[in-house]
Amino acid sequence: QVQLVESGGCLVQPGGSLRLSCAASGSIFSINDMGWHRQAPGKVRELVATITSGGSTNYGDSVKGRLTISRDNAKNTVYLQMNSLKPEDTAVYYCNAGAYLVSRTYVDVWGQGTLVTVSS
Repeated sequence: QVQLVESGGCLVQPGGSLRLSCAASGSIFSINDMGWHRQAPGKVRELVATITSGGSTNYGDSVKGRLTISRDNAKNTVYLQMNSLKPEDTAVYYCNAGAYLVSRTYVDVWGQGTLVTVSS
């Protein structure tokens, strides 16, 4: 199987910056798309950003221009650089990946989430 472990969530002041990381491990043959979603209190989970194995990116409308997704394929890791943070960015951020196992089985995996709180 594949496990995703997020890190980097914490309390940050409005206008501040933060970088989230998500590392995939397990019986991985290859990883296709990786991405970040978030869920704020009382709201539905929403897309933040996705990135293909070739580096093509897609962003949710609410974060365009402020958040940047990147990945290191050699490390099976995806990052989310968050700048100019706003209180409305407060949420649990979830990492997601679509991967082929060494058995060639395709799995869609989610991490357990990391909390980002933007507050003064």
